[in-house]
Amino acid sequence: MSSMTGLSKEAGLQFEDDLDERLHLKYSRREIDIPLYPEIEPASQLSESLGLSFHCNDTPSLDQNPALGRNQLPSEGSGHGPSISGMNGWFTQAYSGDLPDDFDKIADASLHLIDSANEPDDVWDYTSQSQQMGSRYSKETEVSSHTSTSHTDVKLESDEDINSKDPPGPSSPASSILSQLSPAKTTTPAVLSPPKIATPQTRPKDNQIARPQFADFRPRTSLPTSLSAEDLARQSILAAYSSRLNPYALHPNEYDLLRNHISLLHVSAYLNIRNRILRLWVKNPLVSVTAEEAAGCALSSRWLGLAEVAYEWLIRRGYINFGCLEIPDSTSVRIKKRLSKRAKRKTIVVVGAGMSGLGCARQLEGLFAHYRERWTSASEEAPRVIVLEGRTRLGGRVYSHPLRKQQSSRMPDHSRCTAEMGAHIITGFDHGNPLSMIIRGQLALHYHPLKDNSTLYDSDGQAVEKVRDVMVEKLFNDILDRASVYRQKLDAPQTVEGDRQLIEAGRDPAGEDYKVIGELEHSSNSTLVSHDSGTVEQVPGGLDKLTGRAHIIEGPRIKERPAVAAIAMGWRPASSVLAGTDFNLDKIAYAKNPTLGAVMDEAVKQYQYLLDLSPQDMRLLNWHYANLEYANAANIGKLSLGGWDQDIGNEFEGEHAQVIGGYQQVPRGIWQFPSKLDLRTRKAVRCISYGSTDATESSAKVYCEDGEIIEADHIVLSTPLGVLKAGSIAFQPELPSWKLAPIHRLGFGILNKVILVYDEAFWDVDKDMFGLLREADSDASLRQEDYVSNRGRSYLFWNCVKTSGRPVLIALMAGDAAHHAEAVCDADLVAEVTQQLARIFPQAHMPAPSEAIVTRWGKDRFARGSYSYVASSAEAGDYDAMAKPVGNLHFAGEATCGTHPATVHGAYISGLRAASEVVDALLGPVTIPNPLVPAVVKLEESPKVNALKRKAVTPAFHEPPDLKQARLEAFESEILRAIFAKLGPRPAKPGKSGANPFLLFSKDKWGICKQNCDNARRAATGNPDTKASRNEVRAALGQMWREASIEVRAPYLEQTVNNKLANTESAATFQGRLRKWDEEAIEVREDYTEQHPGVLTVEEEEQMWKALGVPGTIQRAKKVSGYAEDSDPDVEE
Repeated sequence: MSSMTGLSKEAGLQFEDDLDERLHLKYSRREIDIPLYPEIEPASQLSESLGLSFHCNDTPSLDQNPALGRNQLPSEGSGHGPSISGMNGWFTQAYSGDLPDDFDKIADASLHLIDSANEPDDVWDYTSQSQQMGSRYSKETEVSSHTSTSHTDVKLESDEDINSKDPPGPSSPASSILSQLSPAKTTTPAVLSPPKIATPQTRPKDNQIARPQFADFRPRTSLPTSLSAEDLARQSILAAYSSRLNPYALHPNEYDLLRNHISLLHVSAYLNIRNRILRLWVKNPLVSVTAEEAAGCALSSRWLGLAEVAYEWLIRRGYINFGCLEIPDSTSVRIKKRLSKRAKRKTIVVVGAGMSGLGCARQLEGLFAHYRERWTSASEEAPRVIVLEGRTRLGGRVYSHPLRKQQSSRMPDHSRCTAEMGAHIITGFDHGNPLSMIIRGQLALHYHPLKDNSTLYDSDGQAVEKVRDVMVEKLFNDILDRASVYRQKLDAPQTVEGDRQLIEAGRDPAGEDYKVIGELEHSSNSTLVSHDSGTVEQVPGGLDKLTGRAHIIEGPRIKERPAVAAIAMGWRPASSVLAGTDFNLDKIAYAKNPTLGAVMDEAVKQYQYLLDLSPQDMRLLNWHYANLEYANAANIGKLSLGGWDQDIGNEFEGEHAQVIGGYQQVPRGIWQFPSKLDLRTRKAVRCISYGSTDATESSAKVYCEDGEIIEADHIVLSTPLGVLKAGSIAFQPELPSWKLAPIHRLGFGILNKVILVYDEAFWDVDKDMFGLLREADSDASLRQEDYVSNRGRSYLFWNCVKTSGRPVLIALMAGDAAHHAEAVCDADLVAEVTQQLARIFPQAHMPAPSEAIVTRWGKDRFARGSYSYVASSAEAGDYDAMAKPVGNLHFAGEATCGTHPATVHGAYISGLRAASEVVDALLGPVTIPNPLVPAVVKLEESPKVNALKRKAVTPAFHEPPDLKQARLEAFESEILRAIFAKLGPRPAKPGKSGANPFLLFSKDKWGICKQNCDNARRAATGNPDTKASRNEVRAALGQMWREASIEVRAPYLEQTVNNKLANTESAATFQGRLRKWDEEAIEVREDYTEQHPGVLTVEEEEQMWKALGVPGTIQRAKKVSGYAEDSDPDVEE
């Protein structure tokens, strides 16, 4: 896969990073040796930096450091410990001093919780609740639900920002989502000493202690009293966005689960609860969200069933409680020790230790811990998970190769100097990237945010003029946009939205609706929507220079005429060109299996008739071509025209970043924490036998090349698509045709790198990258086809000084150049790249690199390439077909993630999905309580009596809690109806209606413009029934507005000014109207309560007024509203 060529005495040295190393921990007076990777032979002399003070040796050692416990994280070193943002400061607090005096006792207690020699065989093994990682602080109980015996400080929830006391440094910026949420209820889990285990004198009668059910939990316990309903809703909505979920609509999978169980009215209540649960997780991903906390996100006991479903769905699908954290054991008592050896235990085998395989295995371990009671109740142990890896290392295509020289003053303590052989960019932390939780929230790795401050150099080494660079980039984006007209528009899955106003206000719906949402699907007035129900078209808006991936903008597919567009971009068309001239790309676009490259090349040729493009312009255009080929790992002549960007719109937001010390720290962290996965390296798989039916008892076998056969109940295959295409693994029985077809149709491309290490940097180390334009096969050519083979050869250089700690440049070989690198020797490639650098930096007296590494991913038999792409023969839905299981054989990897293919986070998300499928196959789908939402109890109106006499009456009978809660909720609902009937809705914050003159113009002229567009469309097509699209009308309206005279625009501009004045006046009176409405609402509530005596007891009525902030029914407190705060900080007074 790779070779290391040091231009020194060690030239030609072949190096393969291995796992087997030992850590020598040094704690003051104590020294402990720990085998870092047992069961694997040593093959590397480089130490593995995990953040503790250590050195490597080969002396005998303990298997584990008992003082650290099973929840330890290393300290600040390769980022695993305290980062600049202070996420894991607890570790240094807990281990800043010497080991405790009773170290030996603690060690003995950890290794021998029960002395089997002194206790009977049938002794019961209790699971200590105090060993759980920690919990969130509960406002209801005012105490932490777990007690720490260490001296780690536990922070309770406050209203201050999570980063207010420890501002983030430049190398570890805080997440934009986290910065908007309230702080975590606890910091990180406290490190606990092992508890003293007492031997039970008598054997318990039952083999389990009853686990609390959702109905036993109390609602509202997870809602902080210091936050208003609107602020809590805002944080919850942000948490949903940061978890890849729409806060206002059900996920399609949620819709399928709930469609026959809840009504449209209940959807808002469900979404509120789901978003609040996500808020708990996003605030502190170091601690798992418990069932009790999830139940506490419901506003009333009536919604506890919804809370249970939301909690179980979020856990099953990997939206909460994922990554490197301990999942508390849900059982209080485990199986008898004497039966443990004979107990049934299923086996899950994961093939491949890349991000998808390790992510799947870690998620399975967490889910099995969460559902352990389901197995122990049947006298079984939770399934075991085995990970098989053919290489001697983990990470797959995430491989941080250690450099020879490790001395660096730039790196955090104990971090390694590495070069990224494979993946190396985190493409945005925000808007749902699960790696944000792992890298920043759990492992606290150091990372470097990337900036697009690059310079492009021409083939002669001269910097390209910025104005020309911008003009050509706009031209390339226009060409790409014209090709996007032929994109396939896939049908979005059906779902349903909740009430946005209720969700944003943090309130649940009142009333009752007995028609479930499934019955609305065929209704003529259905309110169901597609998952992407936006009416505005989304089209590519250019490429991201850092990743080469297209980003989207909102706009029509119909483009302006090329000549008009060229003028807007700063070009000057030839005088003979007519403004109405248009391109004709249909002939190529509608050919069999059309490609993106063919249509774009044709557009370039047709632009050459309009514009005087120079050879430099052609080199600039083809640099952007190469960047697009980098994103897809293939020549764009192989990309599907209609589906090459089928994942567009799913991009994460925020700055791109690189992990300091190596991206491989992420898969290693997933493997190690909270406890090591059962990873077995050098286990190349040659054959898989699986059960092709859906029978739960069907078995499977994995045949390894070393002769070992491993039996399994389920298999998760996470090998790259290239391995499947090469047929490296045989299947018994053969995979069905519906699975083989997408394997053959999808493409699997190659991206290679030439990595050069120097003793000193001769380039600008403050710029993260710089580009190089490449010549055509023939000098100064204007023919597009002459640039294809050469444009991707070292077209982009990554400056890795800040992430590797050494002066390192990485030259990318994209498109056809990547295949060229597979066939050329290292010396020739290094010489070629060095020659190009000498042109850019002639003053540097170009030194020879001290170390050079060339990747050849196409020759790696465990990869057969870099990542997948949508080939011209691919069909819509191929990625989804790749993800579907075949019997008890499941599939994971970036090529099975249609929303995020060709990415590390996509691979990890696919592992979460595969783990969910395995658990569903073992336990069945999420259970829906019956009834999911209890019906509202209708109470008969009591006769009117004197209010003073009524208050002296208290019901003598005992009322069940659920009926009491239903009675109170029904009465509150009737009060609110009375208030809204008399006063109308509560005054809303003033908007900015009518503040855009163009919108007023559009509303006024829409009918006229549409008629004109319809007539033009009919004249052009000859079809009297055709009509213009909405996008055509919008474009025509925009042109009308731009060409309108001052006299035409004046009325709309004047109306806009008047509207702004009205908006300002409305904002000025808003506070007064709000205060008046709140006071009158209290009066209506008091009158309604007096008119309906006997419904509330004296105590209940006092509790109602107290909850509203009104001490009595006569006095009016300043805080009068039960609906929102008195003042709105967003409105100026």
